[in-house]
Parts: sequence; structure tokens; C-alpha cells
Amino acid sequence: MMLIVDDYVYVSNRISSNKSFKSSDGVLNHANSLLAKAQSKLEDEFKQLLSSYSKAVEPDRLFDGLPNSLRPSADGDGSGKAPMPHGGHHNDDSETAAYTLPVLIPSRVLPLLHDLAQQMVQAGHQQLLLQIYKETRSFVLEESLRKLGVEKLSKEDVQRMQWEALEAKIGNWIHFMRIAVKLLFAGERQVCDQIFQGFDSLSDRCFAEVTVSSVSMLLSFGDAIARSKRSPEKLFVLLDMYEIMRELHTEIDAIFKGKACVEIRDSAMGLTKRLAQTAQETFGDFEEAVEKDATKTAVLDGTVHPLTSYVINYVKFLFDYQATLKQLFLEFGNGDDSNSQLASVTMRIMQALQNNLEGKSKQYRDPALTHLFLMNNIHYMVRSVRRSEAKDLLGDDWVQRHRRIVQQHANLYKRTAWTKILQTSSAQGLTSSGGGSLEGGNSSGVSRGLLKERFKMFNMQFDELHQRQSQWTVPDTELRESLRLAVAEVLLPAYRSFLKRFGPLVENGKNSQKYIKYTAEDLERLLGELFEGKSMNDPRR
Repeated sequence: MMLIVDDYVYVSNRISSNKSFKSSDGVLNHANSLLAKAQSKLEDEFKQLLSSYSKAVEPDRLFDGLPNSLRPSADGDGSGKAPMPHGGHHNDDSETAAYTLPVLIPSRVLPLLHDLAQQMVQAGHQQLLLQIYKETRSFVLEESLRKLGVEKLSKEDVQRMQWEALEAKIGNWIHFMRIAVKLLFAGERQVCDQIFQGFDSLSDRCFAEVTVSSVSMLLSFGDAIARSKRSPEKLFVLLDMYEIMRELHTEIDAIFKGKACVEIRDSAMGLTKRLAQTAQETFGDFEEAVEKDATKTAVLDGTVHPLTSYVINYVKFLFDYQATLKQLFLEFGNGDDSNSQLASVTMRIMQALQNNLEGKSKQYRDPALTHLFLMNNIHYMVRSVRRSEAKDLLGDDWVQRHRRIVQQHANLYKRTAWTKILQTSSAQGLTSSGGGSLEGGNSSGVSRGLLKERFKMFNMQFDELHQRQSQWTVPDTELRESLRLAVAEVLLPAYRSFLKRFGPLVENGKNSQKYIKYTAEDLERLLGELFEGKSMNDPRR
């Protein structure tokens, strides 16, 4: 076919240029007619050959080209889902792992297609060649993505979707982006370059025309997420999406090379920047949301507030994204060291949480419960930081400073809750019925009636404190035991001394058990029941 077309072109040119043939219009027309038929047959053959070997790639074939760590689990659901750990843990493996490009068109067919394409270009049918290639291959690429599970979703579709469903689609999208760029588009580029070898600008144009719709289908979803309403839980998926776009950046530039693909490259870079910007803004929103959180969720027992555990888990999760966050700070920062910027933001979030907890603590009518609540929550913050990577970033100074704050609130709780009852077990203020004061350790001048009132008052106050504080909660075992011990160390020696000194005066009278209700051992046992969050209906142990 190639020789026939070449011959027809040669003969036509000879007839057109030779004056002796000028009058032979019939010969020229006949030659042109034969040439047109030959070219038409050439086009048909190219189209038929390309179409015959252009089939959508089944998902399983694409999965076979992935490294083992990124292949879907064999659960038989056919969803195309791959294991997608959060926080960029996939990067180290996936950037260096081997990908095997799928065979989009058999290698034995490519030289034939190249020869036919070359003839069409030489015959001046470049535009028609481009059109045939675009119509055939673009449909195949789109169909391959659809089979994989790629959907074209608008911003409105995204906004209407429940968060759980959307989060799953984002996880799939990240997987699809990797498959599309590293396997489908890379494979298509290879095919394009082989068919149009020697015609670089045409190869670039064909590749751009073939892939533009598929790229748009993928990027439009990412764009819809980046432009959708911001919320704290979206930060991590935004960072995941930003990571995959950065991971694929070099390959996108290499695959979509040339002037014809500049808009596609710009679109990919534009999405990367939008995701970074939205992630940065969402991060800022989170800090503000923590500071201003006005949820009326009351923790009646003074335990760790849901906001505290939410914020701490959020911050700990952020540390899975350290490298990505530092990259964001480099792009949008003010030139400061990205490490110190991350530390600064983390400290601001912690301070915002502390400020909010201070406000929430004022909901308690009992000042002792106010201090217990702050002690619990700040202790939870300190313990969580010490056990995570945040410790290296926030530093020992932060940890030590906040441990002192925990201790301050523990001391304030002890003073506020137990000072009044300590006064009832003190000799101070005891006087005889004649008005004489107690002197020299002699108890004989003490009014038995006043002593009975003191013991009754102690019993009543202790019962009330025990009942109330048994309902309060200190969730950390070590902190709970140390707080019980701190109370016991203050209360028990004072009570033992009071009982030893004045107990005999009451025990000698009638109904002494009515006044001396507790031994020191009883008190010690009951103090061991504090801070366990028992309901009022729980039987006393």
C-alpha cells in the first residue's frame, strides 16, 4: 500500500509539473482519482487496524501492573480498592516500586500503524490522522477508567454526599490517580510515541487530544473536593490528595511533555495548589474551631472532655503527615523553618484547647470539680504528648510546664474540697461550757456537747464528700491513686489525732457510735472508692 501511494504521488506530481502533460486533463484527473482512492484505503486500513486492537483495559490487568503493596486485597468485591494507609506511608514504597505498563496495543501491530501514519502525514492528511486516533483511543481510555470505577462528580454531587461515602470515594480516587498516571497514561504515551515516531509535535498533539477528557474526569473530582465546604475531618483526606498529586508531579511533567500538553500540566499543578491552599485554610479553621467550640456537652463527673480527646487524636494524627505539612508550610509560610512553624501551630492548637477547657470548667458549681476537670484534661494532654512524636516538637519545657499546671489543679482541688472538713477535725475553737479554752493538751476542759457536734459535723461532711466524689472520675489510674493518697495523707493523720485525743470523751457517753461513726481504717477504705464515676444508685462497697 505504501509503495502504491508513493507511486501515485510521484506520477501526479510529474503530470502536474510537465508542460507536455498540461493538456492531458483526463490523465491527471484519473491519476488524482486513483490517489484519492489509495489514500482513502490507507485511512480505512489505519482506522480498522487501530480500532481492532483498541480495547478498554480491564481493572485486573491494571492491578497486575501495580507493586504488590498497592494491589487490591483479594476480597472479591471487584471495587478496585487498594490498601491506602493515611499520612503518606505509601510514598516510600510506591515512588521506588516497579510498575509494569499494560500492553495497550500489541508490539507487533505498532510498526504497521507507524508506517500507515507516516504515509498519511506525507500525503498531507495529518488532521484526519489526528481525528481518527483521537476518536478511537480517547474512548478506550475513558472506558478503561469507567471500568476501574472513576466517576465524574461535580461540586454539587460532592456537597450532597454523606461524609463516610465521600471519604471512601476519595480513597479510591487516590488509587485511581496512581493507576491512571503510572499505568494508563504512561502506556498511552508509549504507544503514541511509537506510532508517531519521527513526528514529535504530532505525537504530543495526539496524546493531548486523547487524554484531555480522561484527565479532566479525574481532576474534576479532586477540584470538587478542594472547592467544597471546609471541615476539620477533611484535612487528612486533603493532605492525602495533595500527597498523591505531589508524588505524581514529576511523572505528569514527563508524560505530558511538549507544548500541546501545557494546559493539562497546568490543570494538574493548579489542583495541587488548590488542595494545598484548602488544606492550609482547613488547618487554620481547626485552630479557630477549637478555641471557639461552644458545645454544651457536659461531663458531669469531671472526666476528660470529648473535645480534648478529639483534638489530641487530631494532633497525633497530624504527625503522620509531618513531611507533607512541612511542605505546605514551605509553600505558604513566611520563610521560617518549617519545623518551627509546625511546632508553633501545634502549640497554638494546644493553647486554644486549654483556653476552651478553662471556659468549660466554669460550668461547674463546685469549685473542687472545676479543678478536677482541668487536672484530668491537662493531664490527658501531657500524657498524650509524652507518648507521641509531638514531644520532640513541643519540647520538654512544654511538658514540664503543663505537668506543673496539672499539679497546681490537683493542689487546688485538695484545698478547695477538703479544707472545711479538716477544720472539723481540728482542736482549734474547741472550748469548755464555761468558756475556758483547751490548754496544754488537756482535754478535760472540752465541752462534750461541742465535741459531739464536731463529730456529727465531720460525719455529715465526709458522707457528702464521699457520695459526691465517688461519682466524679479520674480516668488515669496513676493519677487517681496519687490523688487519693494526697487526700489520705492530709485527712487521716488529722482524724487519727482528733479521734485519739477526743474520742474517749465521747465514747464514755451514751450512743457513742452515733457520733464516732468511722475509724481511720474506714475512712482509708472509703477514700479508695473516690473518683470511679459510680452512679448514685451504686451500692457502697
